[in-house]
Amino acid sequence: MEKAFTSFLLLFHLVVASLAMTHTNITTDQAALLSLKSQIISDSFHLLDKSWSPTISVCHWVGVTCGSHHQRVKSLNISNMALTGRIPPDFGNLTFLVSLDLSSNNFYGNLPQEMARLHRLRFVRLGFNNFSGEVPSWFGVLHQLQVLTLRNNSFNGFIPSLFSNISKLQTLDLKFNSLEGQIPNEIGNLENLRFLSLGGNKLKGFIPPSLSNASMLVTVYLSYNFLQGNIPKEIGNLQNLNHLSIEHNQLTGSIPISIFNISGLESIAFTNNTLSGNLPTDMCDRLPMLEKLYLSMNKLRSHMPLSLPKLFETSNIVLSLGRNNLFGSLPWEVGNLTKLQILDLNQNMLTGEIPKEVSNLIELDGIDLGLNKFTGSLPTEIFNISGITVIDLLNNNLTGTLPLNIGSMLPNIEGLYLGRLNLFGTIPDSISNCSKLNTLDVAGNRLTGLIPTSLGYLTHLEYLLLDGNNLVSDSTLSFLTSLSNCRDLEFLSLSLNPLNGVLPVSLGNLSSTSLLRINAADCRIKGEIPKGIRNLSSLLDLDLSENDIIGSIPATISNLRFLQSVNLSHNKLSGFIGDDICKLQNLGYLYLTQNQLSGSLPNCLGNLISLREIFLGSNKLRSNIPASLGNLRNLLKLDLSSSNLDGPLPPKIGNLKAVIYMDLSMNTFSNGIPREIGGLQNLMHLSLRDNKLQGSI
Repeated sequence: MEKAFTSFLLLFHLVVASLAMTHTNITTDQAALLSLKSQIISDSFHLLDKSWSPTISVCHWVGVTCGSHHQRVKSLNISNMALTGRIPPDFGNLTFLVSLDLSSNNFYGNLPQEMARLHRLRFVRLGFNNFSGEVPSWFGVLHQLQVLTLRNNSFNGFIPSLFSNISKLQTLDLKFNSLEGQIPNEIGNLENLRFLSLGGNKLKGFIPPSLSNASMLVTVYLSYNFLQGNIPKEIGNLQNLNHLSIEHNQLTGSIPISIFNISGLESIAFTNNTLSGNLPTDMCDRLPMLEKLYLSMNKLRSHMPLSLPKLFETSNIVLSLGRNNLFGSLPWEVGNLTKLQILDLNQNMLTGEIPKEVSNLIELDGIDLGLNKFTGSLPTEIFNISGITVIDLLNNNLTGTLPLNIGSMLPNIEGLYLGRLNLFGTIPDSISNCSKLNTLDVAGNRLTGLIPTSLGYLTHLEYLLLDGNNLVSDSTLSFLTSLSNCRDLEFLSLSLNPLNGVLPVSLGNLSSTSLLRINAADCRIKGEIPKGIRNLSSLLDLDLSENDIIGSIPATISNLRFLQSVNLSHNKLSGFIGDDICKLQNLGYLYLTQNQLSGSLPNCLGNLISLREIFLGSNKLRSNIPASLGNLRNLLKLDLSSSNLDGPLPPKIGNLKAVIYMDLSMNTFSNGIPREIGGLQNLMHLSLRDNKLQGSI
């Protein structure tokens, strides 16, 4: 009986001691988390304020999970809680922590060295914060780590080579930081690595061939860096690879043939490098799983791969080979790619006709065949793909007309790029039914007839390019009035059309918040510039040159405070160049050549220090050159020829140190040539002929 009682006392003391130890450890975890809470300077949703309290068991706090055995904190997930703060050193006391997720907050500062004590960590997700400093090398001692995500922060410095010690690591995501240096050779030692993402940094040097030793890799993302040299042929040894992205680097040489032997590849992204050479004609025979191929913006010189139709067995296909040197014809078999979503072959040297079989691509979202050498008829079959959002056939030698019912054929079209072809006929009224259209480019064709007022129903229209046709309008240019409904309109280009009308007062009703550019040069426009132009307060560029516009430059132009370029040359404008123009503090280009402007040059022109070019020649000005023009130290071109200017040339003209072109000819300037002109070392063209200048040169 005494022995049993002694055993009971011993067990009782052990339980009490265990409870005391557990309480101490829980207190340690609670203190560590309260220390973290004390470093939170913003808790927008008050989630920690309400939950993280000493009066509540730490295991019941929001985001906290405890182990069932020791009741220690094993998981902390406070992601997406709009928290702002730092991680304190005490955080390293959470020694039972297995999973840590602080992603998508606004944590900042360095990761404390004390976190190296968290040797049980398997999952660390700290992405989408503002952590800074170097990526800590102590991650290399966390031997249980399987997932490390630090993407979208402000880490700098080098990638620690000690990462190679984390033999169980499966995911390493350092994307979109400011990391420098080279990709460590040691990364190839991570034999369990499946996901490697180092894109969006400042990495230089070569892709290490040793990367091929990480044979379990499924995804490699190295895009948006400054990597150089060739793509190592050893990459072809990564037979588990599904996704390979190294676009937007400075890689050269040819694409290793070994890459086309990775039969499980689903996406290849090599866009915007300087890769050259040929594409294997049987590339798609070797890549039966390929869905997305991004090779645009390189120097590939090849025929279109004849095996492309083999891609029809996969879905959601993207084929992007634009801006290369591809030649030959587009095979009719492309019509077999019935799952194709994007076809981008722009800026190549493709010839022949566009096959009518493209109409079979019923899932096509966008097609870009612009800037090639295609000939023949406009493939109206493309317009039968009702779900398509972008059609770009720019700059080819195609002929034909726009379908009369284009609006009902393309209900989802957003971008229609048919400029610089050989289209004839009219712009159909039905285009107003393309209710999602934001870009209409039919410039540089042979279109005729009225510009339809139904364009005003395109309420999402942002870019309207009609220049270089034979389009007309009524005498009031009523289509301009209809465009006042297009509140998103940014760019309006009408040049080189015989509009033969008067600018309507409603010009000022175009979008005041979005319209950036109006180009209506050489349109036979008559009448005056309406004062309502003052309402176009976002305008950057106004070109009404080579028309028959009369009257004065409206004083209300001074309201266009963002204006960078104004071209009213080759009109019949009269009156003075008023001081109002000097309120355009962002003006860089002023073209008023060949009008009937009179009076003197405003002294305040010298205050427009953004000016790069001034062309005021062939007017009826009567004044001298104001000395204030010498303040325009960034001026590149100055043309005041044939403008009845007189008086001496101001010595301050020698302050125009950047000027490369100066034409002051055919005036009545007198006295000598200022010696300061000799100091204009960038000057390439100087004309002073037909003046009354005297003295030596």
